Amino acid sequence: MAQNQNQKQIEISNLLNTLEASLHTEVDKRALNNPIMIGIHTGGAWVAEEMHQRLAIKEPLALLDISFYRDDFSQLGMHPKVKPSSLPLTLEGRDIILVDDVFYTGRTIRAALNEVFDYGRPEQVLLAVLIERDGRQVPLRPDCVGTDMTLAAGHRIKLTGPKPLGCVIQNVGEVANA
Repeated sequence: MAQNQNQKQIEISNLLNTLEASLHTEVDKRALNNPIMIGIHTGGAWVAEEMHQRLAIKEPLALLDISFYRDDFSQLGMHPKVKPSSLPLTLEGRDIILVDDVFYTGRTIRAALNEVFDYGRPEQVLLAVLIERDGRQVPLRPDCVGTDMTLAAGHRIKLTGPKPLGCVIQNVGEVANA
């Protein structure tokens, strides 16, 4: 991937290692029993695939597309890249590890939790994200984080992948004009 002056590459392997260590600690501390890992499409699913392998989770990886649960769905309408969610028929009483790539406002996680609870009331949900950035708008916070960062106005974090998994910081205004 060509990198221009409007992008800064982020070294992702250290973030994945930090997230893995944090997950091991939190899973043990909370005594999660045979958890189901759920990745949020698209970037969260890529991170979840990696964590699912590293943590040797027995249950198949579940995937979640929160498009229809977004609070701005009526404004955005149908997105052409909606992917089907792939979840067990019930999540009732199960321990869940919910994985996303970037935690920003918290609205994606709020939508994901709404969908998860439509499949039953989990015993507990552990939230893991590769990057937590500034800008939280709802009272949610991840349990496990690869790193946290503050970005200048007009910048965003973009995960690329899935193979190889990469991450860049982009200037949104200049990307839109490119």
